[in-house]
Amino acid sequence: MQLFYLPNISIEDKIADFTKDESKHLYKVLRKKPGDEINITNGKNILFKGTISSISKNNCQVSITETIKQKPLPYSLHIGISLLKSNERFEWFLEKASEIGITEITPIICDRTEKKFLNENRLKKILISGMKQSLKSHFPKLNTVSSLKNFLKGNLNDQLFIAHCNDSEKKPLLKLIKPKSDSLILIGPEGDFTEEEVESCKELNFKNVSLGETRLRAETAGIVACHTFSIANM
Repeated sequence: MQLFYLPNISIEDKIADFTKDESKHLYKVLRKKPGDEINITNGKNILFKGTISSISKNNCQVSITETIKQKPLPYSLHIGISLLKSNERFEWFLEKASEIGITEITPIICDRTEKKFLNENRLKKILISGMKQSLKSHFPKLNTVSSLKNFLKGNLNDQLFIAHCNDSEKKPLLKLIKPKSDSLILIGPEGDFTEEEVESCKELNFKNVSLGETRLRAETAGIVACHTFSIANM
């Protein structure tokens, strides 16, 4: 099964039209032809099954034959993760988080963050790739880059966690997660959060958590957090 993404298709639609670039990929690379069955999602937990009615390198039109509402994640997970020095490492985190299951991602700038900007269009394409790879019908929300200070002024989730390496008491994340809840976890930069940042989060009722016995790269910590929430909600 292959999954394709059309963000603007709605549950009432009977016909789906692909963009020129996607049509060219379907026609030239995948060698699709009229009559072939195809699966589409709009990233909003809806799967559309259809049949290609016409196709060329410039246009592909699909007749929708079945619409299936799929179950969303039984929990809401928002990860605020620092920008990383390596684009590749941050992109790897996004792709794998999308595959495992995540609701929302906010790239944040901390005191020790070295990189200050991202190519958001490229990152959205990577999230789409992860969604399609895992055959999920939910497209995670990618927020714009925010400073940690401004981020903490926004609406925060029910369960609040911060993963860091500072010498303070921590409990394993898995033991603190309440299944089927709305959660936010913060992951810091390569140099970790400062003591002041950890204290600011503590004042907002963030809980210090451990992601294991070993020191992890930031992007690995993000993936471990994603996986831990997935396990806790099984």
